[in-house]
Amino acid sequence: MLNAISILDEKDKRLREISQPVVFPLTSQDKELIKKMAAYLKSSQIKEIAKKYQLRPGMGLAASQLGINKRYFVIVHEEEEQKFKEYIMINPTIVSYSEEQIYAIDGEGCLSVNREVAGVVPRYARVTITGFNMEGKKITIRAREELAIAFQHEIDHLDGILFIDKVINPLEASSSMRGI
Repeated sequence: MLNAISILDEKDKRLREISQPVVFPLTSQDKELIKKMAAYLKSSQIKEIAKKYQLRPGMGLAASQLGINKRYFVIVHEEEEQKFKEYIMINPTIVSYSEEQIYAIDGEGCLSVNREVAGVVPRYARVTITGFNMEGKKITIRAREELAIAFQHEIDHLDGILFIDKVINPLEASSSMRGI
């Protein structure tokens, strides 16, 4: 199941396309792909499994990164050691965000960018996102800090934007922006 995921490289033009809204009900292919995405992300964050299967660690994955031009993504967040929370967002929209901005001190990474990228990406410290779950039920998620960064990163993918498009030199970061 872990080998069934083929992640596009940043050079692939499909990553620059704006993803199309999902029509419910989800297809069986989409449901299966979402399960595979979640399994990959969880496994990639467990050191022993990641090493065994040579997986790059990842927290989020958008359908567009797999060549599927649909507006959905999966985030698997390790809340405690080996305790994960799964977020599946279909047709997500950021409905509100904080004035405060943050950035990941170590910079952002991406499963589609197979190289080190120097710099940081300004992001909102807190976001509220609405979207739908796999059954088509409307959901609202409030995310902060690391999780907020992940949601914004994945929504960018759905809009054809890679984090490398937003990277700035840490010295250019606003004094009101804080690193986490």
